[in-house]
Amino acid sequence: MTVTSTSVTMRQRRQSYKDEYTKQTLETPNFPKSVSDKQIFAFCLAFRMLNSLLVQSYFNPDEHWQGPEVAHRIAFGYGHLTWEWKQGIRSYFHPLIFLPLYKILALLHLDTPWFMMRAPRLLQSVFSAVGDLYLYKLSAVLFGDSVAKWALFSQLSNWFMFYCFSRTLSNSLETVLTLLVLSAQQVQSHGCMLVSLSFFNARDKLKFVFLEVAPIGTLVLGLTCLLDRFMYGTWVLVPLNFLKFNFLSSGGDYYGTHKWHWYFTQGFTVMVFSHIPFCIAGIIYSKQWKFTGLLAWVLGFYSILGHKEFRFVLPVLPIALIFSGYSLAMIEDPSVSSPPHKEKEFSKKHNKYPPKMTAAILFLLATNIPMALYMSLVHQRGPEDVMNHLAKEAFQGKVKSILFLTPCHATPYYSMLHRNLPMQFLDCTPSSEEKGVLDESDRFMTDPVSFMSKFANNSSFPSHIVLFESEEQKLRSSLISFDYREVKRFFNAHFKVDRDLQASVVVYVRIIYSLI
Repeated sequence: MTVTSTSVTMRQRRQSYKDEYTKQTLETPNFPKSVSDKQIFAFCLAFRMLNSLLVQSYFNPDEHWQGPEVAHRIAFGYGHLTWEWKQGIRSYFHPLIFLPLYKILALLHLDTPWFMMRAPRLLQSVFSAVGDLYLYKLSAVLFGDSVAKWALFSQLSNWFMFYCFSRTLSNSLETVLTLLVLSAQQVQSHGCMLVSLSFFNARDKLKFVFLEVAPIGTLVLGLTCLLDRFMYGTWVLVPLNFLKFNFLSSGGDYYGTHKWHWYFTQGFTVMVFSHIPFCIAGIIYSKQWKFTGLLAWVLGFYSILGHKEFRFVLPVLPIALIFSGYSLAMIEDPSVSSPPHKEKEFSKKHNKYPPKMTAAILFLLATNIPMALYMSLVHQRGPEDVMNHLAKEAFQGKVKSILFLTPCHATPYYSMLHRNLPMQFLDCTPSSEEKGVLDESDRFMTDPVSFMSKFANNSSFPSHIVLFESEEQKLRSSLISFDYREVKRFFNAHFKVDRDLQASVVVYVRIIYSLI
């Protein structure tokens, strides 16, 4: 009797969601749809694949070390696992996405330096295109196809989405999943990842939590735990370990902190960039307060944490860009903002945009395109260029071992080199014992000459040494005395990135190996 009653209740709830969605759809401006979903996806896929090929710079270590590097280790039997994997605060779900890709490349003998460098981002570009499509769908359900096309324009033209969305960060995949869930939630008010919107829509909130949220959440958590149990070889509750490290013990603060208002005054504003005035206007005129509230809630929640990064709030950037699209659609046709009962029939397409529309489009393109290209092709490209060079050299058998005298995780690793050679980098594992104790990376950055002298006494010399120009200037004499000479120098940045101006990345090779 209980099971039957529950089934009836769930059917009734689904029907009420459909009725609510139908009502919402009827109240949405009925703009003509000129293109199909397949055409939109094909365009977005072509755009994102080109986008991924144009991204040739280094943004965040996790792009390589927490995804492709882990997958490479599983696929080929060698690779480095950072300290997070030893403490069980990372799930294998995201890295395993790249495992079939590596297996296919090896099977087809395409695991060359070019493919090992580009293939993971090309795979991510497929997921990103799906995210773009569902941003369009979500916008169409909320406001109509006219707003949807400008929301998609805002997403594709935004410099940070271009710079970050095709990278192999777990945050990029989270952004795609967020758009999928929000789109599904608008259609049938159902989802497990961002349940807050559904929660506010539900009439009986307790039944909603226990009959819908809890079962789905339990299923997802159970499957993830089983996957991690298989990969770790023991039971590991990753969400709990992640919560304990990042929230309860503030472990993330080890990597730097920002003021509480950073996302509002710097981080998120830089990400939205020149779309900000359009975003604010869209929020005011669209009156979509639930999505505005979701945006504010996420930014506010992450503002509580001491350690802050741009990528943490990437999943809600598309929401801001939807509002930007709404504002652009209003400029094109003011009737977009008219109440449903007063709305006039959508105006026919004109051959030319209104002058204000043309100015807005040119403004957004003129401000975002240079920024996107500079950050993707110029700024901090040194780490990727040096690993691409070393991968080609290793492919030809010219590399025996490598020492990275850089801040830890400053370059990609085995996933790009793709040769099982001895490599060493400076450790920066957070110390759980005594706060204020400098790790190996910090000790080197504080006194490179002293560190190098101790290293020479206790370790064998590698065939290649990689370091930034700021440290290379201090160590040049020591390196020459140890029979090293400069063989390559790669541009990295025009302005200060970390502690000093890391203008270039330099490769030194020991003379006996340079003769090979």
